[in-house]
Amino acid sequence: MVGGVCVVGSPMVDSHTSPCVSLVALTSTRVDQTRSGDLSLRKKPVSKRLNSSFMGSRFPAKAIVSKKQKKVKGFVILNNLGGQYEDDTFDDVKGQMFNLFTLTAVSTVMNELNELNPTQHQWFHNFVRTNKPSNGKRFLHILQKEKHELAERVMETRLRLFAKWIKQVDHDEMYKDLSDQNLELMRERLLDLVKWPDDTSNTNTEEAG
Repeated sequence: MVGGVCVVGSPMVDSHTSPCVSLVALTSTRVDQTRSGDLSLRKKPVSKRLNSSFMGSRFPAKAIVSKKQKKVKGFVILNNLGGQYEDDTFDDVKGQMFNLFTLTAVSTVMNELNELNPTQHQWFHNFVRTNKPSNGKRFLHILQKEKHELAERVMETRLRLFAKWIKQVDHDEMYKDLSDQNLELMRERLLDLVKWPDDTSNTNTEEAG
């Protein structure tokens, strides 16, 4: 037996894409013999489980996500309501941040060269077009072979920008902004599902009356 309850403030909800809370009851079947000798089937509830498709919690991800799996009488319960993430070191996220700061440093150095050294700016501009700085480490490795002093300038610039960002960043504010963005996207999805009455049809009805 599966029952679902969706609470999103609108009667029209897409259960696959909207936040829902569902109560799942697992049942088993037992065969009993009556006094008359007939066989009857009875369903015996085994366990109940509360699932949620969206967690709007303010707690950190590690407090929500657990990789442990529990086995109960043949059933496997996954404690992954917040989603599974295998790499607890977040090295991939760190690498993407380094790439972004490299891109910002390249843009900063490019603007500086445009004002101070137009000739070197033109060379660097052509180099960036040929060697995309999307992978910061690979980009700087190639740049070191071509223009060592320019590569050092980019590395020093990205380190300075990162230090400045660290002092200004507010982790609580970033979490709130990310949560607000999630809610905004879900709200837009709900509005897409709702069919509003056509103003033109209402106007025509009033004129006909």
